[in-house]
Amino acid sequence: MSTTKLRTFLAVARHGSFSAGARALGISQPTATTQIQVLERDYNVELFHRRGRRLELSAAGRQLLPIAQQLGVLELEAFNLLRDCGKLNRGQLKIGAVGPFHVIEMVDAYRSAYPQIDISIRIGNSATVLADLANYVTDVGVLAGLHDDPAFCTHLYASHPVILFVNVDHPLARFDEVPLQALQGQPLLSRETGSTTRLALDKALAEHDVTPRRVMEIGSREALREAVIRGIGLGAVSQAEFIPDPHLKAIRLAGDPVTTHTYLYYLAERGTSQIIASFAAATHAASARRQTATAT
Repeated sequence: MSTTKLRTFLAVARHGSFSAGARALGISQPTATTQIQVLERDYNVELFHRRGRRLELSAAGRQLLPIAQQLGVLELEAFNLLRDCGKLNRGQLKIGAVGPFHVIEMVDAYRSAYPQIDISIRIGNSATVLADLANYVTDVGVLAGLHDDPAFCTHLYASHPVILFVNVDHPLARFDEVPLQALQGQPLLSRETGSTTRLALDKALAEHDVTPRRVMEIGSREALREAVIRGIGLGAVSQAEFIPDPHLKAIRLAGDPVTTHTYLYYLAERGTSQIIASFAAATHAASARRQTATAT
């Protein structure tokens, strides 16, 4: 089977039309159309349903897509290996992350060792990051929680306490540290259901029998921060994610009863990929330096 035709199939499927797929490959639309037609004729299958100018993958096309994606990744890795003799003088690393915190730190450490590698970052929620890894859209993922799935390899990068932050006019703003019990009856702004920070905080509150007054659920760190600045309630955030502001006061929870963690993820079947292994090694070294700095 021609890898050229599979590459064309993948481009057309990704971009949703023969013309867009052809442009992505740098070939003409008739060439792309002919290659798909030959592929369909050779194997007596229909890969796309043509609905006017719109294309939809057929059942066979949907089954072929993940295989073509894997072959595309393998082809790219073979090309990089042959071109650069395994020295990672060039290449592309695609990263998915739930937020900018830590991933930029990881990238900085990696670029110090491999400055020739082109890096792109896609930000999304945990489900999106894992789906992108599974579909070969990204190479590695940076998430704030541990997901028990044998399809993925995981490495702990960092652990960090969850802190409170309040408007400077709030009564708790005069304290640098408070016990978790100080949240009893307090107006608490919560992140969305599924947020790692919220899950960790809710677990600790339940264990210590503390019941705050939940006033609002907010789906982004930026909106949560703005609501706290306006005095609507208290917020909770990973210490690594807190951005100082003259209107805000960060408050440590005594004994650090709430902790979140940052993990590096990649597909187990891609563990031998040189570019993934090099990123894992660089982030492992950065994690060790972070732990040493924290200890001192």
